[in-house]
Amino acid sequence: MAASAIRPARISRVIPGSIAEELGFEPGDALVSINDQYPRDLIDYRFLCADEELTLEVIDRDGKTHRVELEKDIDADLGLEFETALFDGLIQCNNACPFCFIDQQPPGKRETLYLKDDDYRLSFLYGSYLTLTNLLPQEWERIAQLRLSPLYVSVHATEPEVRSRLLKNPRAGQILEQLAWFQAQRLQIHAQVVVCPGINDGDHLMTTLRDLARFHQGDIPAVTSVAVVPVGLTRFRPPQDELTPVTADQAAATIAQVEAMQAEFLAQFGTRFAWLADEWYLLANQEVPSADDYEDYPQLDNGVGSIRQFLTQFADSASNYLPDAVHPPRTLTWVVGNAVEHAFQPIVDRLNQVEDLTVQLVALASDYWGRDLTVTGLLTGQDLMAGLDGKDLGDALLLPTVMLKSSDSGQPEDTLFLDDVSVAEVGQRFKVPILPIEDTDALVKICCGVVPKASYTNLQPAIGYWAPS
Repeated sequence: MAASAIRPARISRVIPGSIAEELGFEPGDALVSINDQYPRDLIDYRFLCADEELTLEVIDRDGKTHRVELEKDIDADLGLEFETALFDGLIQCNNACPFCFIDQQPPGKRETLYLKDDDYRLSFLYGSYLTLTNLLPQEWERIAQLRLSPLYVSVHATEPEVRSRLLKNPRAGQILEQLAWFQAQRLQIHAQVVVCPGINDGDHLMTTLRDLARFHQGDIPAVTSVAVVPVGLTRFRPPQDELTPVTADQAAATIAQVEAMQAEFLAQFGTRFAWLADEWYLLANQEVPSADDYEDYPQLDNGVGSIRQFLTQFADSASNYLPDAVHPPRTLTWVVGNAVEHAFQPIVDRLNQVEDLTVQLVALASDYWGRDLTVTGLLTGQDLMAGLDGKDLGDALLLPTVMLKSSDSGQPEDTLFLDDVSVAEVGQRFKVPILPIEDTDALVKICCGVVPKASYTNLQPAIGYWAPS
């Protein structure tokens, strides 16, 4: 790609004590080239920085250009972080999947919510899913050359006509040939299947899983795992999209179908290979499987096993930090999506066994999205302000960070929910401290009044943090 198409990589952070700090780099500087090569993205940056001798072209915050020469140990990190991982722009999606969450949002929100990512580099770096329909020949070549593995692929169906119908793209039917390419290159993927009732469920789902299992062979299986996810619909979805929400009966049937196939795969491969997202069990009002059933949690970021892992980790956190009593007495409100209310009730019961600690769980549906059953990450600021209105929230509101996204400004007070409502607005509405909950350690420590700064996200400077005096 021509250098003119690649933007200088704007530096957002210089790690303290790093090589870059010693050289005088500052946030706002921009990296142009490394050894006269222009990095397209974070992958190129890491590859080019592996050399021992580097010449960097840099534009400082005042617009002045510098050339910086340095020697370092091979593979030593410079200590730079960037505003974006892609310096030449995002590869956007050319599909028209009716279940795409991007198209199920209202207009008028922040621009980044409408970007349709189908970029293999973000898949490699961060585990985002792509369809493979947008890759040009040179990008396939780069994946092979740099051994970019594993990637995360939205398969949905392996039958060409079914996948093309789902993605609204005739090229989508090439998925089996593309999986064969990964197999030939000895590269790997994690697969995702979003199940849409009446389109790719039932026998189609069975065909898809068996086709994918064909690529789970040899010492480097091309398909290492599969996540089976129920379609999620909002009230903003396009009209006449062919889609219907998953019912409780359909969820129970899919659980039975996939668990039967898991038993086959376990006998054949020594792994269950395909896993059901937690939401299936919530929809069917069934308990999530045991920790052992998730093996090493290969699809955790896809909502597969996250509830079980949270419950397991809470038991460890409670054992390590939870006392018999707290002082002074405190009452806290923990807000979650109503999908996990039943699953998390044992956590609340355990916390409330601590003398003088009261934790009230408020489980909300999302009127904003029009969802009767809502996972925590989809709750919006409007949902909180409506659902908590008139409630006595006690001494503080515990807010899972999965609901939140830093704004483009990067300022803590501007941290946003999916509806562009800021955390500061919610805090002003209810006049209580808002304590971000990142994990079970943070949950337990905050309940005990032990609030180490390391537990806090960038919300902390804006909203303060609560601890008993």
